[in-house]
Amino acid sequence: MAITALHTAATAMDALSTKIDVIANNIANADTVGYKSSRANFQDLLYQIMAQPGVQTGTDSSSPLGTQIGLGVAVSNTQIIFRQGSAISTGNTLDAMIQGEGFFKIELPDGGFGYTRAGNFVRNLDGELVLGNSFGYRLADAPTVDTDIPLDRIGIGPNGEITAINTDGTQQTLGQIQLTRFPNPSGLVQGGANIYLQSPASGEPIEGNPGEDGLGMLMGGHLELSTTEAVTELVELIKTQRVFQMNSQTIQAADEALRVVANLRR
Repeated sequence: MAITALHTAATAMDALSTKIDVIANNIANADTVGYKSSRANFQDLLYQIMAQPGVQTGTDSSSPLGTQIGLGVAVSNTQIIFRQGSAISTGNTLDAMIQGEGFFKIELPDGGFGYTRAGNFVRNLDGELVLGNSFGYRLADAPTVDTDIPLDRIGIGPNGEITAINTDGTQQTLGQIQLTRFPNPSGLVQGGANIYLQSPASGEPIEGNPGEDGLGMLMGGHLELSTTEAVTELVELIKTQRVFQMNSQTIQAADEALRVVANLRR
């Protein structure tokens, strides 16, 4: 009946509205360092079984098909797409980009840990490496880099080793940056401020030096750009808008059918 079509189209418009929200967030973060774009996944809802397939229709025959009326669609989940972002050279010796799997481990104010792909680190007044966001979270287990050492004498190697060139030209090792990876990174919780949080779906963290245990290597003086592709997102936005419009037309058609039925007695 037309009333079923009304509810079915309404579920689609609600789900598509959520997809537009996801696309809008991707586009908004097109310039966010280390951002990973997301997508909305859909699933169909329950079905009204008006006639079961395979029902016996005669002594030696059965119905090859049934009559099943779907009741709409819903957003099943939003999925973070962890693919490698492009590299940009910054010239900042404290910037670091992960090539491959892994996250930087960040200390949170509550004593817990967060994880990020953004490697825009700065040195605070105590010489600690902190994330260059609005909170300045400290890089976990990172060495203190003496504020007397000029930034142009500091380097981050592919294996995560932080070094400094002394005034006499000798090289000094200051410490080691470790990375963390997860069995299911798409199961991480997005905490904002470029931070991901562990969840039961992500699995337990696996820590190690860059280049070991499946972890990626580091590129000092570079940052990983957002994986948002503006053209792809705009195409998806246009397509979603058109499907939204088609479902609104379905509601109009169902409303017209109900109007005709209501006017039969006139």
